[in-house]
Amino acid sequence: MKAPLNRKVFVIGYGAATSLGNTFAITWEAALAGQAGFRRITRCEVLTRSNVVGEIPDWDPGLLEYVSRKDASLWDAAYVFLTMEICRQALAHAGLEINEETGPRTGCLIGSALNGVDAYRIAMDNYVNRGPLKVSPYLLPNVCANLPAGKAGMLLGFTGPIFSPQGACASGNHAIAIGARMIRDGDCDFVLAGGVETCLVPEIIQGFANMLATIKIGPKDRAFDDPTQASRPFSVDRKGFVLSEGAGVVVLAAEEAVRSLGLTPKAEVMGVGWNSDANHFTRPNQVTIVRAMRAAIEDAEITPVDIGAVNAHGTSTPTGDSTEVACLREVFGPALPKIPVSANKSQVGHSLGASAAIEAALAIEAMGQGIVLPTVNHIPDPAFSDLDVVPNEARKHPHEFVLSNSFGFGGTNCCLVFRGM
Repeated sequence: MKAPLNRKVFVIGYGAATSLGNTFAITWEAALAGQAGFRRITRCEVLTRSNVVGEIPDWDPGLLEYVSRKDASLWDAAYVFLTMEICRQALAHAGLEINEETGPRTGCLIGSALNGVDAYRIAMDNYVNRGPLKVSPYLLPNVCANLPAGKAGMLLGFTGPIFSPQGACASGNHAIAIGARMIRDGDCDFVLAGGVETCLVPEIIQGFANMLATIKIGPKDRAFDDPTQASRPFSVDRKGFVLSEGAGVVVLAAEEAVRSLGLTPKAEVMGVGWNSDANHFTRPNQVTIVRAMRAAIEDAEITPVDIGAVNAHGTSTPTGDSTEVACLREVFGPALPKIPVSANKSQVGHSLGASAAIEAALAIEAMGQGIVLPTVNHIPDPAFSDLDVVPNEARKHPHEFVLSNSFGFGGTNCCLVFRGM
């Protein structure tokens, strides 16, 4: 193999659809205003108190100009069209034209934790109630993890490598990390990297509820009358995460390509730290998480005191939040109280494989604007008195480096360091 080119890698644009909005711009304005995008589910019927979720508002793929009625029927895994649209939005935001020159040098890595479970559910219902011949011949493509990236390429015209990094809830960060390494080494000049999740089907909602991962809201909970308060990372009354659908894609580019095409860099991908727990499939391992954070900082060739803000994994679970805080204390020591720690899941919920990419885009935009986004719905936990979670309102805070954490089921960890421009 050829020697790596060791090129610098920049973020030049992004797109997102979250429970706050069906574009990144709408999501950003709502996040900046301190809003949270949760409501009782309308996508389906569920028989559980874990019925507050994050749904993408005003999202109907049938209204997209490139989706025919036949296509909408055949491609019944919702993550397919969602990926296509957010990749389109991300390229537009980056100002990158896909043509004969850029197309073959553009890859697409879109991770997902659950892939096309909604399409499988439809096929199973048809199999049981209508017979085996009513199972769609498109079922296999719909549940194939690389198909959303492939369909995005068919729409947008890029022909570089496409695949789906499968890192559970850290998939988005894994996609960015792998994409950055591919560009650094010379395999691509551009990569659309991120994650997508369309997980709001009854069995998935109930499964998370039964494993005590998502919040159950009774009449005495403060989210009973106001569902927007359901996700509250680092709060004294946190009780579980809010399951959300969503997609996030960042556009990565090689330094030479940015310069030759006159593109505008928003951040540089500086450091990657990734490993696994070898501990438990849901309970995080403090030793390896600390190692992943430190590895990302070391890979960026900086020190912990250079980190100006942290974008926390911050799921709003009792154990997860406590472990992450313990890890932050170990990494940053006495400097931690001076470092703002934002938890975007307080506003957009936990969109599994999409969450890390959405959070990376929000962290980069915040860094570019010299602010930190809030952790909303916050009631202080005395156990975290040394933690500045930017409670409830965004704050001016110029900073050059941000650490973005993401951890997933199965004990997979991926932390990234970005430098602002």
